[in-house]
Amino acid sequence: MARILLAEDDPSVRAFVVSALTMKGHEVVAEEDGGLAAETADAEGGRFDLLLSDIKMPVMDGIALALHVGALYPDVTILLMTGFADQRERAHGLDALIYDVITKPFTLADLLAKVDDALTGKPVEVVSLGRRELGEGH
Repeated sequence: MARILLAEDDPSVRAFVVSALTMKGHEVVAEEDGGLAAETADAEGGRFDLLLSDIKMPVMDGIALALHVGALYPDVTILLMTGFADQRERAHGLDALIYDVITKPFTLADLLAKVDDALTGKPVEVVSLGRRELGEGH
């Protein structure tokens, strides 16, 4: 299975995610903020398949962490999480860098499905596009 670096400042969410991913067979290294996760990524030479990070955290937020990991370790897939709409908007500028953003609260099934999709490189489904935005109906 995959090696996953998790950055999440909420202890209960961190424990939930670690438990879920470990039960699925993944190896998870969890840190409580982006600064520690960046240090771990560097100490491990970026040897992770996936970075799963909350966006809003103290010390270093998930956006800064994604920029750090993406620049140094381009083979690491990046998946962000947030419960804040404004934080989700900030992540839209990183479309080329991140796989997707999971909105909190999420279910166990949602989390596992999104992690599996990210690890297998499944295209992200965009559900809100209209016909014009898809280039149809000119």
